[in-house]
Amino acid sequence: MAVAGLIVGLGNPGKQYESTRHNMGFLFVDELLREAKNVSSMSGDKFRCELWKAALPGSPDQWLIAKPQTFMNLSGECVQPLAAWHRLLPENILVVHDELDIAPGRMKFKKGGGNAGHNGLKSITQRLGTPDFYRLRLGIGRSPHGGEDTVNWVLGRLSPEAQDAFRKQLPAAFEVVRLFAEGNIPAATHAANAFVIE
Repeated sequence: MAVAGLIVGLGNPGKQYESTRHNMGFLFVDELLREAKNVSSMSGDKFRCELWKAALPGSPDQWLIAKPQTFMNLSGECVQPLAAWHRLLPENILVVHDELDIAPGRMKFKKGGGNAGHNGLKSITQRLGTPDFYRLRLGIGRSPHGGEDTVNWVLGRLSPEAQDAFRKQLPAAFEVVRLFAEGNIPAATHAANAFVIE
């Protein structure tokens, strides 16, 4: 049976990267799989990813859900072959990733645009040949110390406060995914961009 689209959570594989800021996409996919229905694990070896098929919350359609195992900078080596194999267009792809320029607990949803220095997005854009896929950008903020090296910051572990913010934003993020799956892009955009933790 054909799949409706692809949800990709970005991160780095390996124990040392678990619960780091750069692995927000992986963390989100883990939670999404708990919410989804009819989840079945698939062999993703030839696409260099962990791969599942599932019905998303509120949608009867089957979707692919993937966690690239290529390391962040080569994420496109998973996404492009996987999309090509299943004949998916860029507008059927949602990439979930960490975002430095958004505060923890906030998120933004958009189609296309630049990569803002995010090497995972850069790799996907290069391999797809277009930036016109959807992104759910989960805020990690910048180091409060200003001068801290960005690499060290994104590869650092989420603070307890940031973990709490992530948990609180999950229901709204699931709603964004549901609206995206329905094709209701204006509502998905509003749900993401307007969300504030009370």
